Amino acid sequence: MVAAGRALGARVPDPAMRNPDLLAEKLLGPDELELIKENPIGAALADSSGAAPTYEALATANMMLIRTKYIDEKLESAFHYGATEHGGATQLVILGAGFDTRASRFGELLKGARVFEVDSAVTQQRKRQRVDAALGGAPPNLTYVTIDFNRDKLGDALRQAGYDPHRKTFFTWEGVSMYVAEQGVRETLRTIATQSAPGSSLVMDFVTNTTLEFMIKYPQFGVGRFLEAWGEPWVFGVPSGAEREFFAEAGLEAREFFPMFGPDAIKRYLTKPDGSILGAPPPDAPRPNLTPEMQAAIAEMGIKPGSSFYNLVELVVPEHRPAG
Repeated sequence: MVAAGRALGARVPDPAMRNPDLLAEKLLGPDELELIKENPIGAALADSSGAAPTYEALATANMMLIRTKYIDEKLESAFHYGATEHGGATQLVILGAGFDTRASRFGELLKGARVFEVDSAVTQQRKRQRVDAALGGAPPNLTYVTIDFNRDKLGDALRQAGYDPHRKTFFTWEGVSMYVAEQGVRETLRTIATQSAPGSSLVMDFVTNTTLEFMIKYPQFGVGRFLEAWGEPWVFGVPSGAEREFFAEAGLEAREFFPMFGPDAIKRYLTKPDGSILGAPPPDAPRPNLTPEMQAAIAEMGIKPGSSFYNLVELVVPEHRPAG
């Protein structure tokens, strides 16, 4: 579904507003599209009639556009920094890689780096099949690492694969933390904080526990109904109002919190040169306002106007870590 969101966004005619992942659609074969055919984003990608995608499909594509561009920018910054006298990242670790294509898309930038894709055995097997069939194989500097975030120790798995904890590393953890139990999330963050070089960084997305509670109580709203049907419910949210403290407990400093669909995100990634918003319905079209039922549910949960249900964050391993 995530790859389909990137693929739909990559079809946008304007290159400036397009999702930069032009390889995502290549990885989606008939079997992959069949898995998500009941979801609006899957239906939109498979539709060859030329009809405009639904608002829900466009919202998913826009979410993936923001997420992809934000992480891409941080990755480029981390590795371009390596050309300076201070030294930048020389390893890339993609946690929960799924159908991520950065190892191929940034092949030139990463040619002198080690790249590790970490994921479950079943997902990784399908990914490797699609990469071989659609892209002619993985880049030579890519190593696949199999792990279960709820059971396996990330540090052990990475070291066995050739990861060097003394080299500055850029980590991504995209679309995963909400599916992992709290202990697994904390352990992963602590591993990054204690088993990577100072100055290493992590960009990840997360939801808050308030968002999680809302989805559990009102599964009829939003993506929750699909997640439950697929047997992949969200199970973890960062404590609302204590996000910075949560990451600090793991030993990581928050450099930037970036609310998805916040004003900065909309301005930076979704606003066209003429001031219109990518994916917004035309002025004369019915707008998908909150129903009275949804408004009542939000009020009951105590969710404040303007709250972000979904966020990106850039975290850094401190240059001076406390002993132990």
